[in-house]
Amino acid sequence: MRVGLNVLHLVPRETGGGELYVRRLVPALLEAGGDLELVVFAGDEGAPSLAREPWAPDVELVHVPVRSRSRTRRVLVEQAMLPRAVRKARVDLLHNVQNTAPALPRVPQVTTILDVIYKRHRETHAGILAAGVALLVPLAARRSRRVLTLSEAAKDDIAHYLHVEPSRIDVTPLGPGLADDVLPVAEAELRRRHDLGDAPIVLTVSAKRPHKNLERLLEAIVLVEQDPPPLLVAPGYETVFEPELRRRAGERVRFLGWVDDEELEGLYRVATCFVFPSLAEGFGLPVLEAMMRGVPVACSRIGPLEEVAGEAALYFEPTNTRDLARAIETLLADANLRTRLAEAGRERAKEFTWARTAEATIASYERALA
Repeated sequence: MRVGLNVLHLVPRETGGGELYVRRLVPALLEAGGDLELVVFAGDEGAPSLAREPWAPDVELVHVPVRSRSRTRRVLVEQAMLPRAVRKARVDLLHNVQNTAPALPRVPQVTTILDVIYKRHRETHAGILAAGVALLVPLAARRSRRVLTLSEAAKDDIAHYLHVEPSRIDVTPLGPGLADDVLPVAEAELRRRHDLGDAPIVLTVSAKRPHKNLERLLEAIVLVEQDPPPLLVAPGYETVFEPELRRRAGERVRFLGWVDDEELEGLYRVATCFVFPSLAEGFGLPVLEAMMRGVPVACSRIGPLEEVAGEAALYFEPTNTRDLARAIETLLADANLRTRLAEAGRERAKEFTWARTAEATIASYERALA
């Protein structure tokens, strides 16, 4: 089976979980696929970065000329040029890995729709971007033989909002984003680099978008009564919403922007607890990352996060700022609870592997070609 992967969306350091999905899925597919051949179609920003991956010699990397940072251009190229490149590469199946797909792909295709958050939280997108998403995501669902997504909750949303028959949707949960062999930046260096002092660290890893609910988290951290007062540390790629968040943040908040794997690994290790107040998710990869590293987790009681964390997290109502603050206070004050959640989190995280993701993905390919 010769499969093409459409990763034209990928802009290093700017595409969050979608970038991790590509970089971890490809080697897992190669490991699990036996005689599977992969052709990766990437744009101007993504192709040079992917060419440096350890697995790059084992795939055929096709550079499709497009500045992926321009979503309008990327969509035009995806619709007009990608099908020709796919046909020239003689693939049996095209897998579009992030939400959109060619209307006339010329070969059977499957599409990963990470979520349909834009349907429930329209403020996340605006203007031409909102119009484009509203047109292209349903089109991708209609033009694909199978739709892949990351959780049962996301599957239910796709079936409901996009009117996709549930039998055409395959759930392929993710594995961890960080590799096991990443060497973390030392705690002393992290504290010096980001002016963290000796304070307990409350970590959140999140893009700066409205559905991530960071405004309430900023309000909640001020309400936390703890001695010494904690610092909220928030790495994650920047968006147009970040300036307003920075304006509202007080002295107990550090926004770090995108950080590399070594720094992120160090932040997980130095954190006293991890908090994730999102209003909507397709999966919740940062929660899995925290659990895997034994960081006690407090997160929103929403379907996708409950699927990831199970009984290994302290849940709160994400629209209730006081409830959010109480959850943080509880974790900071109760060492026994932190220990219990850390142990439960490590065990829970073992259920999520990229091998499992790859096996479910290949099964979807086979259904699409059957």
